[in-house]
Amino acid sequence: MSPRRINAVALALLAATALGALLAGGLPSPKPAWAAWVVAALSIAKGALVALVFMGLAQAPPLWRRLVLGWLVGVWLAMGVAGWLGAATA
Repeated sequence: MSPRRINAVALALLAATALGALLAGGLPSPKPAWAAWVVAALSIAKGALVALVFMGLAQAPPLWRRLVLGWLVGVWLAMGVAGWLGAATA
């Protein structure tokens, strides 16, 4: 992979991190629900970029890509269910 592409992905990851930090901490206290969804989507996208570009899974067999990206989505689904159940019991 070319250094130019790696640098572009690294800058995109930094921008996504800055946007997530702004949404998570820079908004007034009762944060809108869409901000949480945007931060979640950013984190999934960042995880996918790290896995595909920096871990080299873009050139790996499809099974490995599916396992790693499926694990990433599965973790987020588990966290969402846990948060939903916690909010329902509170």
